[in-house]
Amino acid sequence: MSKSKRARPRKAQAASKVRSKETGRKSVPHRKGGDSKQDHVLGLLRRPSGATIENITQATGWQSHSVRGFFAGVVRKKLGLTLLSEKTDGARVYRIAGSPAGTKSTASSVT
Repeated sequence: MSKSKRARPRKAQAASKVRSKETGRKSVPHRKGGDSKQDHVLGLLRRPSGATIENITQATGWQSHSVRGFFAGVVRKKLGLTLLSEKTDGARVYRIAGSPAGTKSTASSVT
């Protein structure tokens, strides 16, 4: 006698669990507030003096690797903004350039 498991017949899915396209999840509209951590970080980056990773970690409670991920994933890729960085007095300062990046350029510094 074989010790392998026998295939069980599939149960029919209950009608209450089947969603039609009309009754599926509805998308939530993007909120246009200004109280999220993302909005706060973008405000810090838009200042003329910019912000350091340490400033942002203190303001949001995020860890430094999360801030760097936010820069790459949200600021650069999702929002398409040009993020500039420069090292002054031993600390790297990040700031957002004036307009969204229409073309990729090597002028923006690498983190």
